[in-house]
Amino acid sequence: MLVISLLVVVLDNTVLNVAMRTIADPEKGLGASQSELEWAINSYTLVFAGLLFTAGILADRIGRRISLIAGLIIFGLASLFSAYATTPDMLIAARAVMGLGAAAVMPATLSIIANVFDPRERPRAIGVWAGAVGLAVAIGPVLGGVLLEHFWWGSVFLINVPIVVAGVALVAVLVPESRDPKPGRVDVLGVLLSIAGLTLLTYGVIKGGEDGFGEPLAWAPLTAGLLVLAGFVLYERRIPFPSLDVRLFTNRQFSASTGIIGLVFFAAMGSMFFGAFYLQMVRGYGPLASGALFVPFALGQMIFAPASASMVKRFGPKAVSTVGLLLVSAALATWVFIGVDTPIWLVAVAFFVQGVGMANVMPPATEAIMSALPREKAGVGSAVSNTIRQLGGALGVAVLGAVVSSVYRNNLAAPAGLPEAASDLARESIAGAYAVAGQAGPAASALLADANAAFVTAMHWAAVGSTVFALLGTLVAALWLPGRKPADATAPAPADEPGALVEA
Repeated sequence: MLVISLLVVVLDNTVLNVAMRTIADPEKGLGASQSELEWAINSYTLVFAGLLFTAGILADRIGRRISLIAGLIIFGLASLFSAYATTPDMLIAARAVMGLGAAAVMPATLSIIANVFDPRERPRAIGVWAGAVGLAVAIGPVLGGVLLEHFWWGSVFLINVPIVVAGVALVAVLVPESRDPKPGRVDVLGVLLSIAGLTLLTYGVIKGGEDGFGEPLAWAPLTAGLLVLAGFVLYERRIPFPSLDVRLFTNRQFSASTGIIGLVFFAAMGSMFFGAFYLQMVRGYGPLASGALFVPFALGQMIFAPASASMVKRFGPKAVSTVGLLLVSAALATWVFIGVDTPIWLVAVAFFVQGVGMANVMPPATEAIMSALPREKAGVGSAVSNTIRQLGGALGVAVLGAVVSSVYRNNLAAPAGLPEAASDLARESIAGAYAVAGQAGPAASALLADANAAFVTAMHWAAVGSTVFALLGTLVAALWLPGRKPADATAPAPADEPGALVEA
């Protein structure tokens, strides 16, 4: 039931990507502009990332089951409004409310797992949970393609409603309630600082991806967000009842695991961003066909993530995570050699290897974070893990997207014989070039060939960047994650006993 609750939240954010073209159509969709399409995605991300940490804290206080149910209800109602939005602004607002519901759902699922399963079973349960994330990322585009071929654009949101209705009923019956028995005083200022800092940081990342990180609308909120979060850390160190015990980051295993999650999602989400454009633009695949090429990634996750706990038990988290990150790095490096006419099976293999690698990175890293906290603080640990993942993914899309845009513009010569406005649109993005080509007549074929070549060159540079960040994660794992424990070593203390906090 927890996996189903997680699936509907993560899946919806990926299913929207294949609906962008349809929503932009003035007849079949809403006639949304490029900026409005970006904010239909970003409004969700902004609210989701900004409130994840606070939602985890509240779940520990008021109850994780009630938090999960409330989040599902909010998410379902906002999905209904999104499906029947009549203007782009209505869709953007509804998506923001969906982000609020998702922020309550995601940390609640992981923190409930930490409480339902004992420390011996928990790594395997977290492996299944991590596999569900990968599954949702991959099947979202496929499901979106199927729905768009048979129904109107709003169906990609409407499908959430019956799942949420069934989910709320089943959660109420199957999921036990749990909360922190000694929550202490509410850290109001700390909560407000975390919301302000994370929101400013996420907004700066989004604007940096849109306009470039040299623009004031990007670096100003980024700087302000970092300063606010630095103030949050200093404040949390001085009060008796902090919402986040920052001493956790002195635990080498906790810090290394959060760093690995951020780095691997930076690399992975950035590559999926340019990979989707490559498949739909350069190779000309439709939403369903391009979505199907992400299925090998899901298969890698589904097959190997649940088995990661036994691999960690046999070889230790250092070896498993390091090998997993090397596989991710190898898969990302493959994109450097993919061109306009590369056999498409190579792309499918790259996605599968990436899925296998991440299946052996995310479960042990997530388990390391959750085991560093007592069970009653599971919501905080879940919130930290999910916040780092969300920010890492958003930053990866923004930075690597900016690399793709910059290199593409520098490599596409001004198309000859086109009006200045059309030429500027073609140089802005490969999507713009395809839009211009539709009205360029005989010049279309030359324009598209140049645009494809420029995009592939840009994609190669972005692939180098994503590979470097995956290799940085490999270095972190090799240096700071613990190795295999001797067979006769004393079993670690359960996560809710004294001493679990500092065990490395």
